[in-house]
Amino acid sequence: MKVFDEAELKKFDGSTPGNPIYFAFDGKVYDATNSPLFIDGMHFEHYAGSDLSDYMADAPHNDEVLAELTVVGEFKK
Repeated sequence: MKVFDEAELKKFDGSTPGNPIYFAFDGKVYDATNSPLFIDGMHFEHYAGSDLSDYMADAPHNDEVLAELTVVGEFKK
């Protein structure tokens, strides 16, 4: 499985058309490219291409929503 660091993950922020949209949570990297909740690399005020682990506690949902997304790698700080 591919290992992403912060610099590598940032390349997948959705800013380039056709580029995958990834984010990290709890040490895993998820593909949100086809998710209607990530428009142009943004999910409300959260940016793709970054680690969103610290924001889950404030989310109106829990991490079970991630089961619908594909894990594409591991995130190492």
